[in-house]
Order: sequence, then structure tokens, then C-alpha cells
Amino acid sequence: MDYELPLRSENSNKGTFGRVLNIAGSDYMPGAAYLSSVSALSAGCGYVFLATEERVINSVSAQTQNIVFAPLSNIEQLLKNTDVLLIGCGISTSKKAENIFKETLKNVPLIPVIIDADGLNILSKWKNPTLAQKLILTPHVKEASRLLGIPVDKIVSDMEYYAKEISKKYNCTTVLKSSTTVVCSKDFEIYINEKQNSALAKAGSGDVLAGIIAGLTAQGLDEFNAAKTGVYLHSLAGEYAKNDLTEFAVMANDQIRYISHAFKKLLN
Repeated sequence: MDYELPLRSENSNKGTFGRVLNIAGSDYMPGAAYLSSVSALSAGCGYVFLATEERVINSVSAQTQNIVFAPLSNIEQLLKNTDVLLIGCGISTSKKAENIFKETLKNVPLIPVIIDADGLNILSKWKNPTLAQKLILTPHVKEASRLLGIPVDKIVSDMEYYAKEISKKYNCTTVLKSSTTVVCSKDFEIYINEKQNSALAKAGSGDVLAGIIAGLTAQGLDEFNAAKTGVYLHSLAGEYAKNDLTEFAVMANDQIRYISHAFKKLLN
């Protein structure tokens, strides 16, 4: 399987490699905002703008100085100057989060949109949703069960079939996650990553993957190539982390530290 990496030019600046607007985090899940934002930067994009609650800004800013922060009231303005939208990591399913999610998607310009985590749970209950033309959904099997309205055991029994069903229903690229991961384009092209790694069975892993995919998309990869390359990079990072730390001890922030090792393997 060939994996496509974005082109890098020495004649460049931070604007060259794309801007990610990440709407993520909530009072009880600030870590999701940190993990998804830093992962996008580690995947090579030039900017990440994190729009979130003030308490989350305070929490994340104490851990990194590499992100541009913005209040949720600035989303409409930020959308005018962004290359990809990532929405859903740790936003909760509160009424406020639901309203922000729906209003954002109703007003999003023609840019790629990646929906993860709580965004998927809100989407599953939204009748006649307003969705982007360039869309990536990243459900694990329980979220996929909600999106399709069928039991988890059926999803697990035929991951490829149900990834196609999600792509068909939402006209999107689907990243269906379990111990193996199936990526299905909106045209039903399939990529399967069969590398199983219990070290990745840890809270926050999905936020890291979503951030990687967003970072690659911001640099110009199309939805399917960004998704399959992101899945592969994430699995490689997990392998390197496991080899150094054991499958027991790897945490999501460790996965971020090994993204560079994964890039080195693809670049060699």
C-alpha cells in the first residue's frame, strides 16, 4: 500500500502548510483539546486555532505554547481563514455543544471537515443534517452503531461493509476504528490497517488520530489519502511507543511523541 505524504518546500512559511480550526474540549474533557491540537501540529500543519471554553484554554495553555487560542464566540470569524475544520473531540453532548456543532456545520465554507467523538454522537441524533461536501467521519464501533442504528456486534462482524454503509449514508470518507481500522472513501475505495496493538486501547488515542488526519488534510491531501496515511502513521507511532514503553504503559500523549518516528519510516 502506498501512503501519500504532503509536499514540503523549504521556500515556505507557516501559512504554506495550512490552518486547522479545532473545536474541541469541555470542562471535564480538556485533554481531548490538547491531544487533538498538538497531534495536528505534529503531523505538519502550520497553525492550529483551538476554539473552546475559557477553562479549557487555561488548562491547555499550561501544557503547550504552540496553539492559537480563541473563544467559542469567534468561530464564525475563524472559519473565514481556515483550511480544515476538526470538530467534536471532547466537546460533550450538552445542549450548548449541540447548538455550536449544528450552527458551525450550517455555516462552514467549502473546506474539509473532520467529525470525531462527541461530534459523531450529536450527528447521530440530528435529523436531516447539514454536512460538508468534503467530510471525514472517524467513529469507533460504538459511535458507528449510533450513526447507523444497529448493534455493535453487527458492526464488528463486517467492518468493511458497515464502513461503506456510513460512507453511503453521509457521503463521506469513513474511518471505522476497532482493533483493526477500515477506511472507506465516499467512492467506496477501501484501505484496511490490520496492525493490532493493545497499547492504543487507551483513552485519547482517537483524539490523536483525528488530529493527525486534520494536520495532513490542512497540508493538501484529499480526504481518503489523509485518512489512510493518518491511520498508518498513528499505528506506527503506537508501535514505536509500545516497543519503548510496553503495551501497558503507553498513554495518548506518548503516541504524539512518536509521530516523528513514524514520519521517519515513511520518509526513508
